[in-house]
Amino acid sequence: MEKIVTDANFAEIIGGGMPVMVDFWATWCGPCRMIAPTVEELAGEYDGKVVIGKCNVDENQELPMKFSVRNIPTLLFFKNGELVDRMVGAAPKSDIAKKLDSLL
Repeated sequence: MEKIVTDANFAEIIGGGMPVMVDFWATWCGPCRMIAPTVEELAGEYDGKVVIGKCNVDENQELPMKFSVRNIPTLLFFKNGELVDRMVGAAPKSDIAKKLDSLL
């Protein structure tokens, strides 16, 4: 299951020792809604290996600014607490899975 990522809990989530992917999204974003089921599936498939979270850009302003998220959906990939990769736009499940595999 995806974790809800907020400005307040972000440091705790990426500092947990596991790789992390954060999906930056908004309710009004069509492409965000398109990839939401894929992100949910991947959260189940990578449970225990990668933390997969979702950050609503309308409810959290600091994180999108900090990581220069200008378009959504944007997927950010973290390893050892550091940003190591990003994907912008709706991507196929196989492409997202490749990025997740590279974190392991």
